[in-house]
Amino acid sequence: MLVQADGQLRLLAALPPPAVIEASVGTCPVSHSTFAEITREEPGQRILLDRTMDLLLITALRAWFTRPDAQLPTWYRAQSDPVVGSALRLLQADPAHPWTLPALAAKAGVSRAHLARRFTALAGQPPMTYLRQHRPALAADLLREPDTTLAVVADRVGFANAFAFSNAFKKEHGISPSEYRMRETRSAS
Repeated sequence: MLVQADGQLRLLAALPPPAVIEASVGTCPVSHSTFAEITREEPGQRILLDRTMDLLLITALRAWFTRPDAQLPTWYRAQSDPVVGSALRLLQADPAHPWTLPALAAKAGVSRAHLARRFTALAGQPPMTYLRQHRPALAADLLREPDTTLAVVADRVGFANAFAFSNAFKKEHGISPSEYRMRETRSAS
C-alpha cells in the first residue's frame, strides 16, 4: 500500500536500519555519463541529481525486496495479488470516490466476502479501514502545498467538507490539519 506519507512510513518500517545491497545484485541503471553530469556545476544539476537519486533508490529497493531471503511485508505482497492488488490500485487511483465494499468488490470482480477476507489476509486490514487510513495520509502530503486550502484537500481525498476532513485527520494524526501544516512548514525551513 504504497502512497506518499503512509507509504513512506510503511516502506521504512519494512527495511532494516542499514539496508545493504551487494554490488553483485542487479545492475546500476545510471550510466557513467550521467555520473559525470552530476558533478558538473551547471544549470539543471540539482534536478539531475534528484532524479538520479530517485532512480538509484528505486533500483536499490527493488533489489532489496526481490532477494531470495526477503521477508516481504504483507502490504508489499498484497500489491501483486490479482484481487487485492486490483482493489488497492482502485483505492489509490481515486481515493475521493465514495467507495463502499460492494462497489469495490464489483470493480475487482469478486464478491464482497471474498474481497474482505482476501484483502484482510494479505494487506493486514479490511479494505475500508485501509481507505480510512489512506485518505488522511494522502492529505498530509497535500497539506505540504502551502496554497492548497483545507476544502480542496478534503475534496481531493474524499471528505464531504473541511470539517469532516479535519475531524478524521485529527483522529488519525493527533493534531489538526492546520497544526500539521504549520509544523511541516517550520521543519522544511
